[in-house]
Amino acid sequence: MKIRIVMASAAIALLVSPVFAVGPAQSKEDPKNDADTYRLLNLFGDVFERVRSEYVEAPTDEDMIEAAISGMLTSLDPHSSYMNAKSFRDMQVNTRGEFGGLGIQVTMEQGLVKVISPIDDTPAFRAGIKPSDLITHLDGKSIQGLTLNQAVDKMRGKVGSDLKLTIIREGKEPFDVTVTRAVIKITSVRSRVEKKIGYLRITQFNEQTDIGLKKEMAKLRKEIGSDIQGYVLDLRNNPGGLLDQSIAVSDAFLEKGEIVSTRSRLPEDTQRFNARPGDLAKGLPIVVLVNGGSASASEIVAGALQDHRRAVIMGTKSFGKGSVQTIMPLSGHGAMRLTTARYFTPSGRSIQAKGIDPDIEVKQSRVEALEAPKRRFESDLRNALDNGDGSKKKESEDAKPKAKTPDVSKKDGADKDAKKDAPQDYQLARALDLLRGISLFSSKAVQTN
Repeated sequence: MKIRIVMASAAIALLVSPVFAVGPAQSKEDPKNDADTYRLLNLFGDVFERVRSEYVEAPTDEDMIEAAISGMLTSLDPHSSYMNAKSFRDMQVNTRGEFGGLGIQVTMEQGLVKVISPIDDTPAFRAGIKPSDLITHLDGKSIQGLTLNQAVDKMRGKVGSDLKLTIIREGKEPFDVTVTRAVIKITSVRSRVEKKIGYLRITQFNEQTDIGLKKEMAKLRKEIGSDIQGYVLDLRNNPGGLLDQSIAVSDAFLEKGEIVSTRSRLPEDTQRFNARPGDLAKGLPIVVLVNGGSASASEIVAGALQDHRRAVIMGTKSFGKGSVQTIMPLSGHGAMRLTTARYFTPSGRSIQAKGIDPDIEVKQSRVEALEAPKRRFESDLRNALDNGDGSKKKESEDAKPKAKTPDVSKKDGADKDAKKDAPQDYQLARALDLLRGISLFSSKAVQTN
């Protein structure tokens, strides 16, 4: 069976979707240099026999063959790799949205494990692991020389056990973080009401995403009612997942048109996926939030909605993974993950190594209120005219004598400090402001007409 995935290489959770069954692999191109091919295969056989008979310690045939296959695949690109039987079983479990581990999506970069994103409400997320962190050591042992799958295996372990990660983060000295392993249960779609706006957060694209989106959309409509002004679709730090789920999420907000196309080595293998009538948002404005941790399937959704002008993309440039991997089971020997296609947005853009540029760039920032200088207003001036509505001129707030503020309890003070110190999501705040502005403008336009 071939299985298609569209996501950034993930050490802790790999998401797959069955596409079609195949027989033994057959080349569609007749090899022109059979003699050279067999000569090189003989070279491999000679090296294998020399290592087998003369290496200082007797290696197993299975270990050598698996290492050779792994080396061949990982030399192609960062996302092709070999999975032994255990890794393949783990991946199939992960597809259902539940797995054991730390809760991070990772890839390999220059021999180190690079964090694409932590998964919401997981041990890694709570420990403060951030996108673009580089993991150099596990329990004090360097990961240099390990494959991605080998590093993943070391991160997995007994639930409740601790793992010390050595982290390199831009602008900081290397530091250690201890993370306690746990069973990771992923709720891929969450929602909440932001006054009259529906907020939807998709953490990754697994088998439950499409169902979860419809469920949360219905809940928001019921809670807000006819006053709903629009939706924020938060894809920040979403590393991707299933191709069919990214298509379903895009389709949920589009009435027609192409969503994505995948182009393989041979032109006749090109596939195009189109939207069907029906918009869950009923035409209301949508803002999609993305950042450097938004990869692959997330970029399919952002690119489709952007090209069809169905949503405003806000945030920072996305990760830039525009390739599709096919999982090819190997009878009795796990499976191999092979990059087999690139995907393109409806306008024909390939975002491979480029990413999705937001329509409105908003970097995550901290905003602080400044004390304004004391000013006088019209109402403060001597003999100022009243408003004309029959009410008496009101004394300005600045002119009023300041009443003494009663002492507050320590608890009240603590609550104020907590609110003051609570992190503010600046990007989300700007998205909400934009939607409220669109709603206000639209309502005024209707009144004018």
